[in-house]
Amino acid sequence: MKKIANPLLGILTGIVNILIGSCGGIVAVEALKLRGTDQTKSHATAIAIILPLTVISAAGYLLKGQVRLSDSYVYLIPGLVGSVIGSLLLPKIPKKVLSKVFSIFIIYAGIRMLMK
Repeated sequence: MKKIANPLLGILTGIVNILIGSCGGIVAVEALKLRGTDQTKSHATAIAIILPLTVISAAGYLLKGQVRLSDSYVYLIPGLVGSVIGSLLLPKIPKKVLSKVFSIFIIYAGIRMLMK
């Protein structure tokens, strides 16, 4: 079953990532947790999975002219700074707190999407 489930979850992660925009990370985190990976490592591994998927997705949008790279600059540098801070904080945050923050963020995002 794992031989089938893992590739299917990988495909789902890629599809969700390109359709919804990095929400494939949510799928990746949950898939990793289902495999028995702890919360902190699941988040870190999901980032490593999502990076190449996001680069490919972004390239597709850029090539089709659906986005201009110049529009992202205002978020890119602060986002990189935030990523460094987050990577330093991740190992220090208790797993229960991380799980609750992640859950709250997902619920908030879901409610916002339903309200639109």
